[in-house]
Amino acid sequence: MKDKIRIRGLVTVQVLDKDGNVKQVKPSFFRRVFHVQGRKMITCHHNIVTRQGDALIADALLASPAKAKVSSASGYIQVGTGWTGNSAKTNTRCNTATGSMKALDANYPALKAAWGSTGDTTVTYRATFAAGALNANGINEACLLNGNGTSANCLAYAQITPAVNVTTSDTLQILWEITILGQ
Repeated sequence: MKDKIRIRGLVTVQVLDKDGNVKQVKPSFFRRVFHVQGRKMITCHHNIVTRQGDALIADALLASPAKAKVSSASGYIQVGTGWTGNSAKTNTRCNTATGSMKALDANYPALKAAWGSTGDTTVTYRATFAAGALNANGINEACLLNGNGTSANCLAYAQITPAVNVTTSDTLQILWEITILGQ
């Protein structure tokens, strides 16, 4: 018998206004003509576990891991505006970082569901860039790191599509899910 282990990821990005509501994109010409609001600024996209991420997962299975895992104490998310689609597997940071890295929110990482329930093979990571932390147009990439220094390793990298714009009065929240599937 041969077992295949697959890792899947999903990144959900949402832009919130000063009242905590999901912002809407300015409606297109046709939407304005038909009095339809712009779409909400929520985007979901797959991610890729990087080459460093593959090594981090293997290292975590050792009795005495050599590298820090992405934990509540060491986990960070970085965003940027430089997605190119080239060599995403080998990325170690965002291509064109914007703003500072953000530490994971309290109580993250966490399992998506209780042990023994459907969803218990999905680990969730979340970081919230509060109002004033970012002021950037065209945020189209994100990475999940095991630290915020130069020696930090990139577990996963993702494209944010469509790109989002964040002003100083907006909050950007990124929810990262990584699911381990055995077959």
